[in-house]
Amino acid sequence: MTRELYICVDVEPDGHVPGINSIVSLGACAAALRDDDGAVQALDPERDTFYVVLCPISDSYVEQALRVTGFERVVLQAGARAPEEALPEFAAWVDERAAEHDAQPVLAAYPLGFVWSFTQYYLHVFAGRSPFGQSAHYDLKTAYAVLARSAVRDAIKRRMPSALLGPRDSKTHHALDDAKGHVDLLVGLLRWHERSG
Repeated sequence: MTRELYICVDVEPDGHVPGINSIVSLGACAAALRDDDGAVQALDPERDTFYVVLCPISDSYVEQALRVTGFERVVLQAGARAPEEALPEFAAWVDERAAEHDAQPVLAAYPLGFVWSFTQYYLHVFAGRSPFGQSAHYDLKTAYAVLARSAVRDAIKRRMPSALLGPRDSKTHHALDDAKGHVDLLVGLLRWHERSG
């Protein structure tokens, strides 16, 4: 087995389809370590973070989705980072965190499908690779559904115990805030056997 470093990631895109729509902002934080024996160590989500605001990659966007991000299109086009510069930096940041902890990186997200599809698309197109490979990911929503014996459609935060979500839970639509807001949920899910055993 291999030690794992869980990295909470969130994206705020201007639409729903990677490649057609653009990531406006991406945030990530080193969140937890899981050893071969299953022991989980929570990390301080304020210590190791990554955040970037990105230029659009297409002319296509959904007005409502863009509004949620809090950014204006003209501001993004004029002053945000180019993905071909920022995504290699993100990949290197993940590699450095993994090396520091002697662990394999795992992307953790809520909901995973949305975050994973945008993140993987951007990493492969603009960095030429993904430090998460093709399958090193952890879906907080599905994990909760399985552990709580809930239907996936019912595995929503407003139905989860507040103690599991923790004090950092956030949905500000600021990618870094939201990534940090998932850390307590992640750690609670990884330690689920301790609370139910």
